[in-house]
Amino acid sequence: QVQLVESGGGLVQTGGSLRLSCAASGRTFSSNTMAWFRQAPGKEREFVASISWSASSTYYADFVKGRFTISRDNAKNTAYLQMNSLKPEDTAVYYCAASVQYGSRSAPDFGSWGQGTQVTVSS
Repeated sequence: QVQLVESGGGLVQTGGSLRLSCAASGRTFSSNTMAWFRQAPGKEREFVASISWSASSTYYADFVKGRFTISRDNAKNTAYLQMNSLKPEDTAVYYCAASVQYGSRSAPDFGSWGQGTQVTVSS
């Protein structure tokens, strides 16, 4: 397993941007699928985006397509989520997760989780 620490959350106005970072420790980062999930108050945790170990494949939830971009830098053991055109409904705690399974998009497939970072979008 890898240990994950998110950063970059905060308060932003509608239409603004934020870049989340997920710093990983552990030698297996480069072989893991990385993903971002989010959980809003009173709602279940939901998949946002994922990226394969080589960055050759990315997947996005429909509600973020065209607005969010997931990326990774294996040399820095870091994954990123660039969030543009933010909406109030994007307000949630965002979690970084790692999985040894290729193409994972389901939370139970991810064995390592960060503590989460709060993103708040004001209207």
